[in-house]
Amino acid sequence: MKILVAVKRVIDPYVKVRVKADKSGVETQNVKMSLNPFDEIAVEEALRLREKNIASEVVVVTVGQATSQETLRHALAMGADRAILVQSEASFCSLNIAKILHKVVLDEQPQLVLMGKQSIDGDNNQTPQMLAALLDWPQATFASKLTFEDGAPIKSIRVTREIDGGLETLDVQLPAVVSTDLRLNEPRYSSLPNIMKAKQKPLHILPVDTLGLTLKAHTEVLSVSSPKVRSSGIKVDSVEALIDKLQHEAKVL
Repeated sequence: MKILVAVKRVIDPYVKVRVKADKSGVETQNVKMSLNPFDEIAVEEALRLREKNIASEVVVVTVGQATSQETLRHALAMGADRAILVQSEASFCSLNIAKILHKVVLDEQPQLVLMGKQSIDGDNNQTPQMLAALLDWPQATFASKLTFEDGAPIKSIRVTREIDGGLETLDVQLPAVVSTDLRLNEPRYSSLPNIMKAKQKPLHILPVDTLGLTLKAHTEVLSVSSPKVRSSGIKVDSVEALIDKLQHEAKVL
């Protein structure tokens, strides 16, 4: 079974995000970038499935600029077999990303597509669902556990997903699209030998113009601003003073 894992290059989660002076977006120049944490979990799960002989090949794909090769090399260092970069200088909305991935899926013919439930920059949580709709494949989102049936060929996957009321278990027929949640696993660290080996693994660069897609803008960013600075709290001397402020100032009692 071939698994395709879609990943994204984002600002490192431990870096403080700064808004550009013209408020057109966030500053990415000279800022540390990394593999989206949710996507890293998807890569880890694919590798574990290969180690269990459930998957035969793990392919990672991303859409972005030439600098996104660094992100793909990170996934290759974790253990992925090969990588695909759909190269473009432009940034795309979730729907256009789904359309690009749809084309890649049709070319690669994987039995399972894994991806993070959302990216930590846009937090849209849209691309997995849109991709499944374009493919007309079953989907399972927010996966916290994956279980496969015994025997070959594998025709379905059991997905445990977190919902507001607890846990939900779905039996999904393959091929399918699954988005991963934080509790699915803990990604491994890349060893130095694997980092060196990743430099020799295949990384195919595919210009987006060669896909034959007509991509139009569906959204427009009007302005980006930092959140308002919260005022500091105050200390009260007694419970009575706290209740008084909650009643007369906050008016929550």
